[in-house]
Amino acid sequence: MACNGSACQSGCYKNGDELAAPEEGGAAAASNSNSNSSSNGSGNNLCVKCKVKEPFTVAGGGGGEDGRFCAECFRSNLFGKFRHAVTSNAMIGPTDNVLVAFSGGPASRVALQFVHELQYKAQKNFDASRDRSLPVFGVGVAFVDESAAHLPSSDKAMDQAIEDVKSLVLELSPPAKELHHFPIESICSGDSSDQREKLKEVLNAVTDATGKEDFLVHLRMLALQKIASENGYTRVVLGSCTSRIACHVISATVKGRGYSLPADIQYVDARWEAPVVLPLHDCLAQELNMLCHLDGLKTIELPYEPQSTINSLISSFVALLQEENPSRESTIVRTAGKLTPFAFNRIPEINDTNVPLATRRRQKRSSLKLNGSISSESFCPMCYSPLIQSKVQALDTPEASKTNSYIFGSSCCSSCRFQILPQDPLCMEHFYSHLPPPLVARASSGNAHDIRSLREHIQDYLLLDSDNEQ
Repeated sequence: MACNGSACQSGCYKNGDELAAPEEGGAAAASNSNSNSSSNGSGNNLCVKCKVKEPFTVAGGGGGEDGRFCAECFRSNLFGKFRHAVTSNAMIGPTDNVLVAFSGGPASRVALQFVHELQYKAQKNFDASRDRSLPVFGVGVAFVDESAAHLPSSDKAMDQAIEDVKSLVLELSPPAKELHHFPIESICSGDSSDQREKLKEVLNAVTDATGKEDFLVHLRMLALQKIASENGYTRVVLGSCTSRIACHVISATVKGRGYSLPADIQYVDARWEAPVVLPLHDCLAQELNMLCHLDGLKTIELPYEPQSTINSLISSFVALLQEENPSRESTIVRTAGKLTPFAFNRIPEINDTNVPLATRRRQKRSSLKLNGSISSESFCPMCYSPLIQSKVQALDTPEASKTNSYIFGSSCCSSCRFQILPQDPLCMEHFYSHLPPPLVARASSGNAHDIRSLREHIQDYLLLDSDNEQ
């Protein structure tokens, strides 16, 4: 069993098989340049894992793994964390079709690279096997274009960023990966011009800057789920790392999302139609930046104007904590990890007979145990956060006054009602009329689920048709 902490010096991944992937030459070249200078006989300045090569140093690194590992062992250790998260949580199986969410930043770039290397190795094993009984999982890449919402600095810069994303995906060696360029306004109904106008209308109705930023996060997830649903993907891979999760822990606490917080910080989130997985859960942002530097992995900076929100303030605060103590982010995530998870924070068990028996056994052995987990029957139609049924706002107004917009708002969590939904009834009606259809449909299906749940509870007390005839 390998540890999850970034400060481990045990070399727990030393004996793991390492991939000779086509794009990892940068780390090997960086490590070879230091191999001849480590023959001074002193063990004080050697890699803590291989004890042979000198540790690499990145200018302005500021701690972390910088100065402890040689470049080759650093990469091996980071990939080991990724692979351990994937295998121990049954994130990717041979029959899966994986959609990697790519934003251009270091985290999503490393996630794409590591998933590519897993697929590359699986393809090599498939080609080398005689019976070829174990299939190779598929990989696609999704780029959600939010330029309609963020107002980029220039259209030319945004067009160049999109071209860079396309070329980056095409440069990956086989197996080929399909790129899905999805404008975020496409989740709205109508033609392209109507979609863009509806998105602007619904965003302009959100007056709180933090609420607008959170709303875009929800729309982005809807976009990823739509891509997955329309193209047959069974998993959505996000590049959320320890640093990102630590910021979310504090921001969710500040926004009053304490009950639903455990749902977002686990390795697996299967409340969605295509389960969302976080294979970089145990990796720090600083480590991912270093790997991009060492391996020459190209990242893309989108030309979006930064916004002053609670989220950006907390990110700066956590970054300051990390500078003072390099273990702060890991400590925040480990502490939050003690919260009780939900029943959907695991991959559903595989009953398909076409899936190899070894894969099904590994999933049963390694998946999150349901003992002590929380089951939630109600979800916020806006952000899809699990709700405490007793906390759902009661519909105590006269039946004739219960408009669709009122029912929708009453079904949302308190955080969404406070930060996103308009308070004025007329503004709320206008906001509701421009919402993307998936959000409206989610509210309707949620109400139907509650009715089914209520019927199950009172099933023993209902009269059947046969009883009436008697």
